[in-house]
Amino acid sequence: MTDEDAKYLPLVLPVGASRKERQGFSRLCRLLAATSFDPDAPLEHAHWLKAAELDDLYNQPRLAAAAHTIIDLVDQGWTIDVDKFGPLLCPPQTHADRETEKARVRRQEHLRRDAQLRQPSVRRFVESMERTHQRGDRLISIFNLMRDGRELAASLEANPDAIGTIRPYVQIVDTAATCELTGFRLHDIWRYFRHTWSNAYSTIPGRSMPILIRDAATEHHAVIGLAAISSPVVQIAERDSWMGWDTSQVLAAIGEDPTDRLARWLARRIEVQQGEIYVDDLLRDGVLQPDDLKCPTNDVIARLRADAERHRAKHHRGGPIREVRNIETDAWVERAETHLFRSKRSALLAETLEIRSVLGTYFAPKPTAARLRRALNDSKARTQIGRLVRRARGERVGTVIADLTICGAVAPYNALAAGKLVGALAVSPTVLAAYKAKYRRPSEIASAMAGRPITREARLSIVSTTSLYGTGSSQYNRLFWPASLMGGPEHARMGFYELGRSRSFGTSHFSDETVEALVRLSEHTGGRVRVNSLFGEGVSPRLRKVRLGLAALGWPTNELLKHGRERILYGVPLVANVRDYSLGIDKEPSYLIEPEPSDEGQSVAKWWFERWGRNRAAHVHVRESMRQHRLIRPIRHGARVPLSTGDELLPVAFKGDLVARQA
Repeated sequence: MTDEDAKYLPLVLPVGASRKERQGFSRLCRLLAATSFDPDAPLEHAHWLKAAELDDLYNQPRLAAAAHTIIDLVDQGWTIDVDKFGPLLCPPQTHADRETEKARVRRQEHLRRDAQLRQPSVRRFVESMERTHQRGDRLISIFNLMRDGRELAASLEANPDAIGTIRPYVQIVDTAATCELTGFRLHDIWRYFRHTWSNAYSTIPGRSMPILIRDAATEHHAVIGLAAISSPVVQIAERDSWMGWDTSQVLAAIGEDPTDRLARWLARRIEVQQGEIYVDDLLRDGVLQPDDLKCPTNDVIARLRADAERHRAKHHRGGPIREVRNIETDAWVERAETHLFRSKRSALLAETLEIRSVLGTYFAPKPTAARLRRALNDSKARTQIGRLVRRARGERVGTVIADLTICGAVAPYNALAAGKLVGALAVSPTVLAAYKAKYRRPSEIASAMAGRPITREARLSIVSTTSLYGTGSSQYNRLFWPASLMGGPEHARMGFYELGRSRSFGTSHFSDETVEALVRLSEHTGGRVRVNSLFGEGVSPRLRKVRLGLAALGWPTNELLKHGRERILYGVPLVANVRDYSLGIDKEPSYLIEPEPSDEGQSVAKWWFERWGRNRAAHVHVRESMRQHRLIRPIRHGARVPLSTGDELLPVAFKGDLVARQA
């Protein structure tokens, strides 16, 4: 991008900023514009705030939000120019060079990760995991769950076929479960190694199932890699298009071949959608009359929408917020009658009754292909069919689709391309069976909407993921395997299909300091929309908080939320009828592999080693890189959380065991 092509954004403080705030912001921008930065040295907010003589920022929320935001953007490669009209901001150039772009993305991710690792609570956790504890007659620490690279390299040299050298297996992480070999909680093990990733560790709202891949060939079953199956991003155009369940695609397919089966499915969707909405309080408060549910009028629909707006405003103004703590025993009616869910129920019921009022004339008394064809020729009815399709997709996107949010190997296994092994095992029958067992339980949001337990589908149709870098993914590229390795049919294959590329919005390029300052500004300026990070309010509370803060600044929200990162989207289809099962048209999935517990770990491991591991292990430079990961003093190991440069001592008993094994 040349200077002529650059899109400069003017930077001004919002109305209400004092003269002192404007002068201070101008000083900061001039300093940043006049300085050449080392791309490998992150900008310290405190340093630049002090250099610009900005103090008492707590009482200057506009200046605080603007200053922290600008420092983060400059840290990510944005540039500032100052002309006679004031500061101008220019987005970073997009680099075609693969390594340069990867370095830029790593910088973005390290911004939050490094800040997280400086938090006292995180440091205490990491240090507690590295501290030895007594386990029987042995001293144990997290280092016992790392494999010494010198020992692994020597084992592979002595046994090139790797029979017995690496024996992976899947371990599902239950928050209450403990590792029998070390005494650590499984989730603490997973969390420790997760802190070694390039991006910050964070919990994901909704469904989340962490997975460990461990090595039974070592005494304490060292960790090979991590994975996590989690609730998906709701709207990804490339994934939805590939699945064929985008609304326009479904409408086109129905229009080409309307059938009795599709007509019955649409009619059933109306009944199910309405039947899963709790209405007792709406009837009690006079918003509805019993006959309104059978013969809705425009007046009824208008009353429901007004009720939704009224209770949404009450939720945003504050009041008690009740979160579900035990979804097996919780009082769903009490949750349904909160302002948040009253608002959601009234809005959904208004939509459903409007759909019924239009489509009822076509589908009654019996839905048929001919009636469906006539409905599609009516623009109003076609619009309502589209709303039904979108609602069906929204209901099932978080239940039959999951994202592989974490996937990768830790040192020294990563030198052998073990990330591909982790990727394959993350969608194995063992994992799918565990997911189905874990989430065959009442859904929080659906149950709160219905005022009674509602169990959603827990059998997955597809698992999707994204590359960290848009320039390519060595981990998912060409990652396909015979389905028969996992008990599937002969001559079929499974793997990670490339679905497309996406440029995303996000907040990964903003530090926690900046997010806090933006939230304070939003609250100070009287922002009425509260973000409580409450499950059921909506997706990505952090993103919504940043949006509100940037809007309060009056800066171009969409432009500043573009983190300039292209990602490659991948998907692993698990069923043959992806679209129809995902929408609920087909009640049963046509699985490529049955989601039942199995012992496929060794079959997949053998395939992985023959396909990738053996070739990597044969290279001298690969074995040398593995040997850099040492578990003797001074500890230098890539699977260790990078907290500090201080050397740590291993317990004598552990060092003795290691030396004995190497001998």
